[in-house]
Amino acid sequence: MFDRTFVRRRATRLATVTAVALGCAVATAGSASAIVNGTDADRPYPFMASVPVSAPGLPDGVCGGSLIDRQWVLTAAHCVDRALVTPAGTVRIGSSERKAGGTVRAIAGTFTHPGYRQGGGTGPNLDDVALIRLDRPVRERPVPVAERPGAPGTPTRLLGFGTVVDTDALGGLRFPDHLQQLDTRRAAESECDPGYAGPTRLCTVSRVPNAMACFGDSGGPQLQRGRGGRWELIGVTSGPGVGGHVPCASGPGLYSSAPAYADWIRATIRANG
Repeated sequence: MFDRTFVRRRATRLATVTAVALGCAVATAGSASAIVNGTDADRPYPFMASVPVSAPGLPDGVCGGSLIDRQWVLTAAHCVDRALVTPAGTVRIGSSERKAGGTVRAIAGTFTHPGYRQGGGTGPNLDDVALIRLDRPVRERPVPVAERPGAPGTPTRLLGFGTVVDTDALGGLRFPDHLQQLDTRRAAESECDPGYAGPTRLCTVSRVPNAMACFGDSGGPQLQRGRGGRWELIGVTSGPGVGGHVPCASGPGLYSSAPAYADWIRATIRANG
């Protein structure tokens, strides 16, 4: 996740914005093989996208995304917000490695939800979704957007290439080479701070202690099992589910509900396909 509230306050606004740009993916300090109490991805996820970004003081950052159409990737709006980050101009699709494999495509255009607003540390990001149009289609299989998120308690899974060290020091961030996964569950709105979760924002908690998405995971998928056990997309990593100075691993996460934006997604793709 990458919003300002994911970043513990820093001495300068520049450092805050830089960390915001990198998002949040939870990690165990010193462990390059797990998000906090997570594992390396145990299977291929052909729809997983990595979006290289840079920011002042951090030239090698990353966001996540989900291939939802052969030529379209869904990500977080703050991952393409040029006030925060500079996208490298490419997207890697379908690889379990951050810098190798899969299919690399150039970004032909980005489309941010018109209601997008940064929370600014006083609340959640609003309408934190954006679409990336690739310069040409890929062969990888997209993930379907769920008709609706499962009820609170539904098992879910997070994917990301975010830092494997939960730290507020830019120099201490460590992005894994291999895709990480973490089993979580949909939480009740009351398990996030008041005003954070709602119809368009899903409160999410880990099913293991001290784990949640962190810097570098923004825009990545939250998945649930649909009919026949197939993965389907319910969430887009957006930010923390609580305010204040909270480490990534100790609190709930907040995910933009992909089903809530299905009409906007379809309309944007039709108008710009």
